[in-house]
Amino acid sequence: MTKQDKEFIVVYGDAFIDYIADDVTNTSFTKYMGGATVNVAAGISRIGAPSALITITGEDEGSQFVRDGLAEEGVKLDYAVFHPAKRVSGVYVHLTEACERIFKDYVDETPNLQVEPAQLNEEAFKHASALTVCSGTMFHPTALATTRAAVAMAKDKGAIIAMDANIRPLRWSSEEICRDTITSFFEDVDILKVTDDELFFLTETTSLEEGIEQLNSYLVPIILVTVGENGTYAVLNGEAIHVPTEKVVPVDTTGAGDAFMAGVLRDIHYNGLPTTKEELVRCTSFGNKLGALAATKAGALTALPYYQDIKHLLK
Repeated sequence: MTKQDKEFIVVYGDAFIDYIADDVTNTSFTKYMGGATVNVAAGISRIGAPSALITITGEDEGSQFVRDGLAEEGVKLDYAVFHPAKRVSGVYVHLTEACERIFKDYVDETPNLQVEPAQLNEEAFKHASALTVCSGTMFHPTALATTRAAVAMAKDKGAIIAMDANIRPLRWSSEEICRDTITSFFEDVDILKVTDDELFFLTETTSLEEGIEQLNSYLVPIILVTVGENGTYAVLNGEAIHVPTEKVVPVDTTGAGDAFMAGVLRDIHYNGLPTTKEELVRCTSFGNKLGALAATKAGALTALPYYQDIKHLLK
């Protein structure tokens, strides 16, 4: 299969609805599509690359809200799963007096209704330039099995495997299980993105140098360690390169990591996996710029940039 046959980037994971407080009284809420999976899929589409989302929705109002929103964003849903009883998960986000966001209450009425391995469609991976996954649902046995099956299927079809750790320790029964599960994917991953805090969690170290050195033992070809306003440490075959980011006045950093990942995946879709320092710096710098743009606006999905915002960055 030629590069031209690779039609889109596949994203796998849960869809969420964010119920965000309208003010600090936390008595009224506005709903938005949310979750890293949705943000990355929509973020990719917004900046001019095709994306497809593998998730599960039902016949409830929340599911329809998500499907309508994804369709509006241009995200391909041909390989998503429908189950009438599924209810899309939600999270209520409260505002403090300082206008900081707190994830207050999670609502998940149907946690055991997940995409099953047998429901994965090989056609999705046959035409995928890349598959991206995160650990957001891996604590659930079915979702974990489906993630492993998706990775295996994508590798078999020649797709690049990307992983954003996106760790939520409170969802796991123990830190050890969380750590062991996530690292078990590293042998299959072509590009791994972690924050500095996630690096320390996974490696049980306290410095970037130590953490990167330990992650290198997994032989992941490309590791991206984001360090907020200080940019990203991009590691190619064990060699770390610091890629700075432009200084901005942050308003809300909620969607910055998802915007960064969307930018990296767009670059990979059109240019392939970086194999030189120059290519890696270009790819990472583009992701940094998108993350910085997202941090200048409030919200997660609402802050993700559009093609017209970034077209001047493209070469």
